[in-house]
Amino acid sequence: MNLFELNQAYRDLEERDDLDPEMLADTLDSINDTREIKLDNIATWIDQNKSQIEFSIKRIKELQNDKKTLINQTIKLQEYMTQVLDDAGIKTLQTKKHILRTRNYKASVVVDSLDKLPDEFKKVSTETKADKVRIFKILSTGQEIPGAHLKPNRGTVIK
Repeated sequence: MNLFELNQAYRDLEERDDLDPEMLADTLDSINDTREIKLDNIATWIDQNKSQIEFSIKRIKELQNDKKTLINQTIKLQEYMTQVLDDAGIKTLQTKKHILRTRNYKASVVVDSLDKLPDEFKKVSTETKADKVRIFKILSTGQEIPGAHLKPNRGTVIK
């Protein structure tokens, strides 16, 4: 393979999202390239993935904020519309595009102070979690704990 074909092979792999880890490793192994060039291309691919991940995280936050803004705006607009109809004593209003009707929904419960609430109206929940810090300390001394083990964590730093 010439340099252009090798670069295209890496780009083709980047665009595929149907490869499981074993298939990806087999495909990378099949590319006839020196170890250094192959690993350099993989490191570049990882850098691109990390950039895309950062962009996606930022975009998700922006979209969540937009969603929250629209939800709050919609609630305020509905409250305003209901208030205008109530102030005018109108139960039903027909416009060119909509039929507006005020109605009563199930009342919402508002708890002003949990401390003042009698115990009979409080729910207590507990969550059971593993104490991973303590488990790590014990396992790292060579002791065994049923239901837990240390998993090696190796990686390569890309600079």
